[in-house]
Amino acid sequence: MFEKVLAAKKRITGHANITPVMTSRTLNHLAGAEVFFKCENFQRVGAFKFRGAFNSILQLSDEEKARGVITYSSGNHAQAVGLVGKLLNIRTIIVMPDNAPATKRAATEQYGAEIVEYNPDEAEREQLARDLQKKHGYTLIPPFDHPEVIAGQGTAALELLGETGKLDMLLVPCGGGGLLSGSAISARGMCPDCRVIGIEPEVADDATRSFHTKTLHRVKNPPTIADGTRTSSLGKLTFPLVLEYVHDMKTVSEEAIKEAVRFLFYRMKLVVEPSGALGLAALLSRSVAAPGRVGVILSGGNMDAAVMRLILGDN
Repeated sequence: MFEKVLAAKKRITGHANITPVMTSRTLNHLAGAEVFFKCENFQRVGAFKFRGAFNSILQLSDEEKARGVITYSSGNHAQAVGLVGKLLNIRTIIVMPDNAPATKRAATEQYGAEIVEYNPDEAEREQLARDLQKKHGYTLIPPFDHPEVIAGQGTAALELLGETGKLDMLLVPCGGGGLLSGSAISARGMCPDCRVIGIEPEVADDATRSFHTKTLHRVKNPPTIADGTRTSSLGKLTFPLVLEYVHDMKTVSEEAIKEAVRFLFYRMKLVVEPSGALGLAALLSRSVAAPGRVGVILSGGNMDAAVMRLILGDN
C-alpha cells in the first residue's frame, strides 16, 4: 500500500496544494511536546479530501469518466469530487444529507456538482448512491472506502513526515478511516517507530469501539458538532487497514473539540472545522499523552458561520 501512496503523490503533484506545517510555542508548553500541524485547511476545497478524489478520478477510464461520477458526502468529499469533475470535465452527482453545512453544500454546487438531497434519519446514503449508480450507470467514488482514495489521503502524512523528519506520534481525525488508514500507511513507510493514533468524538465512537473489540461497530447519525465524522462505520477496506497499521484509538468530548477550534482561531489565527481539530482536542484534553515530537493533521477548515459563532460564543 505504501507504493500506492508514493504513486498518488506523483499524480497529484502540481494539482493539490503542498500545505504548510505550522507550530505553536504556547501549545508546545501546554502539551509538553513539540507539535507540528499539517494544515489541510489550506488544501484545495479547504480539506484533505481533494487528494483522494483527484487521485482516484484521474485514473478512471474514458468510458467511466463519460458515464459520470457519483458519491455520497456531507460536504468535504462532495466539494472535492465536484472540483475534480470541473477540472477534468466530468459530470458529478452528490448524495448529500439535508442537514449538511450550508457552506459545504453551496461550494459543492458552485463547482458544478448536482445535489441529491436525503433525510439521514430516513434513508442510508450508501444505498441511495448505489441505486442511482445502478439506474444511470454512474461510476461510484466513495468518500473513504476505495484504495486510490485512501492512497491519495495518505499523501498528507507523507508530506508532513518529509518536512518534519522523525515523529514519535501522529494524531489523525477519524470518520470513515480513509485519512487515518492512509496516514498510518505513510507513517509505517516513512517512520516505522511513529505511533499513529486515531481520534473520534465520544458520541461518534464507532471506530474506537471497532478497534478495541476487533469487531465492526456502527453508529447512526451521531449528534456531534464534528460533522465530518458522522459516518456510520469504518469501511470494508479501512477497518482492516486501521487494525493493521494504527496503534490506538482515542475519543474526545464535544467541549474538547470546541476548545481546540477556539485555540486554533485565537492562538494560531487558523480557521479549522470541528472534525479537523480532533487531534488538538486530544492533546489539550489530555486524552492522549504525547511526549516528544508529535504530528497533528488538521484535516479541513470548512465551517458554517453559525457553527463558528456557536463555538466562539460558547466560551
